Amino acid sequence: MFLFLGAHAAQGQEHFSRNIDQVVFVPKGQWVVGLSANYGQSKFDNYQYLVVENINGDNYSFKVSPTLCYMFKDDLGIGGRFAYNRTRTKMNSADFVLSSEDSFSVDNLYAITQSYHSTVLLRQYMSLGKSKRFGIVNEMTLRYGLSESKLASGSGIDFSGSFMRTHSFGMGVSPGLCVFLSNYSAVEVNVGVLELGYSKMRQTNNQIQVANTKNKSANFKINLFSISIGVAFYL
Repeated sequence: MFLFLGAHAAQGQEHFSRNIDQVVFVPKGQWVVGLSANYGQSKFDNYQYLVVENINGDNYSFKVSPTLCYMFKDDLGIGGRFAYNRTRTKMNSADFVLSSEDSFSVDNLYAITQSYHSTVLLRQYMSLGKSKRFGIVNEMTLRYGLSESKLASGSGIDFSGSFMRTHSFGMGVSPGLCVFLSNYSAVEVNVGVLELGYSKMRQTNNQIQVANTKNKSANFKINLFSISIGVAFYL
C-alpha cells in the first residue's frame, strides 16, 4: 500500500530543476604538466640551537618532482608523479648540553638520505560558479616509495655506522584551489585531509645487528603541514 501511494504521488509532482549550470573548467584532451624543485644549503660555524652548542658542519638538500596528467574526460584526468629527494648532513663536532652537569659531545657525524616516490593520481576539477579562472581541484593518489639512509659517526676504533632501507605505500586525498593566471598556466594550492600509509624498514648496524620495523597509519584531518603550492601548465 505504501509503495502504491508513493508512486501515485510522484506522478502528480511537477518536474523540478535546480538550474545548476555545468561549466567545463578543464576540457577533455588537455595535458597538465607540472614541475617543482628546490635546493638548500647551509654551513654551521660554532652555531647554537636549543640544547646543542658549538655546531660545526654543513648540509644540503635537493628535491625535484615532475607531474604529468591527461584529461580523458571533461574535468577528470589521470596521470603520475615522480619525486626524488636527497639530503646530506655532515657534522664535524657538536656539544649536547642538557644541564650544567649533564652533557656529551659527538664528532665526525655523517648522514645521507635519498628517496624515490612514484605516484598514480586521479584529478577532478569543478568551477566556482560560472568562472573559468577560479576552481576547485581534488587529487586522489596512490603511491610507492623507496628510501635509503646511511649514518656514520666517530673514527678509528670508535667508528660505527648503520644502513636503513624503507619501503612505503600510501593513499591520500588532497582537495585544493586552482587559479588560472592565463589560458595555459595556473597556481594550485592543495592540503591533505586523508592519508593511509604503510611502511616497512630494515636497519643494519655495523653490518652485524639487524632490526625490522613496520608502521601503519591513518589520518583524517586537515594537515596544515601538508599544504603544497605549485604551478601547473595546461597544454
